[in-house]
Amino acid sequence: MKIVVAAMGEQVAQHFGHCENFIFFETEEGKILNVESVPNPGHRPGFLPNFLADRDAKVIIAGGMGGGAVDIFNERGVEVIVGATGDARQAVEAYLKGELVSTGSVCHAHEHADECGNH
Repeated sequence: MKIVVAAMGEQVAQHFGHCENFIFFETEEGKILNVESVPNPGHRPGFLPNFLADRDAKVIIAGGMGGGAVDIFNERGVEVIVGATGDARQAVEAYLKGELVSTGSVCHAHEHADECGNH
């Protein structure tokens, strides 16, 4: 299963669309098998959720995310976990153990992108 973290380097990004990179964690039976970082190809409405779903993402982890992105991920069958912080690998490991749950922190206004995750 592919789990993707919206990141700023190795840390969970607080706003999905404005992250520096996406870290793809290939997992199987609760273990991380492979890790690949991909630069953010650019924030445009509706693009990133489809970009990630087309690359077989099954779970997306971020600090905060806009409602439009959440809707597209839901339509594509991708689980959304928001409210995460800290190290990306540790967030994925916590998810795999069942310890990371979504806070439902959905951002409603792009002009407040720097405040996402602080709701």
